Amino acid sequence: MSANQEKVVVVGAGLMGTGIAHAFASSGFSTLLVDTNTAALAQARASIEKILADGVRLGKVSEQQAQQSLANLLTCGDLSEAAIGANVLIETVSEQLAIKKAVIGLAAPLLADDAIIATNTSALSVTEIAASVDCADRVVGMHFFNPVHKMKLVELVRGLATSDEVVARTRTLCEQIGKTSIVVNESPGLTTSRMSALLGNEAMWMLQEGTATAEDIDTALRLGFNHPMGPLELGDLTGWDTRLSVLRYLHQTLGEKFRPCPLIIKMVAAGRLGRKSGHGVYRYEEGKQVPGSGLKASAL
Repeated sequence: MSANQEKVVVVGAGLMGTGIAHAFASSGFSTLLVDTNTAALAQARASIEKILADGVRLGKVSEQQAQQSLANLLTCGDLSEAAIGANVLIETVSEQLAIKKAVIGLAAPLLADDAIIATNTSALSVTEIAASVDCADRVVGMHFFNPVHKMKLVELVRGLATSDEVVARTRTLCEQIGKTSIVVNESPGLTTSRMSALLGNEAMWMLQEGTATAEDIDTALRLGFNHPMGPLELGDLTGWDTRLSVLRYLHQTLGEKFRPCPLIIKMVAAGRLGRKSGHGVYRYEEGKQVPGSGLKASAL
């Protein structure tokens, strides 16, 4: 695996940033993962090391490839330093418009003149995010899916000013990291987030109303519709704080059918965010779901 000459900067060392950094580093790109939280950066590198070690153990990558991937990956706490001369910037910070605009506004003047500027937003407006910079034609949505190392889809989102050339280059970038891309004209929630948010919200309404237990709702979707994961399990994986943020935005822009279920609001207020907090709809110990721990209507 030869190192790619292009420099990729990924901003945000959460679940998505970690997965995206792994995807580029393991595909030969010189990759810089940026976060002001040094503990998050250390955790991200440890997670990537584990993904690569598991790949070696399963025979999916060689030991040499794993070591080269790690050599391609650097971490940094200063975006103004990391962004200098970069060819691709992908921000994966929290789903708050002001924060995303601030990150891209800071980085854009420091990047290479033709750099692709991508946002991993799952619901916010690419056009609004791009309004923070003078080069709005180079801003594109690049929505990855969790876990990135297993999910093949990338949703590319064309903002009002996004150029055809940047869309084409970003599709090529997806191919280079082994992903399949689709192109979506900007719309609140894109395609996948709208459907997933609606499904997860309805599952929570059913749980709140006592229609079925959490386990049975998830089993229905896994076995009845061949989904790899139930909507409540997926919400725990994504994080209910993120889900609530997306639902509130969709409710504001698309109307009543996206009104967040009160149970989601209650869980977020209680800090029961899902896997990352150790407790959501289900409880988790050492990252694994505890059998029989799902919420029931009688416990609400």
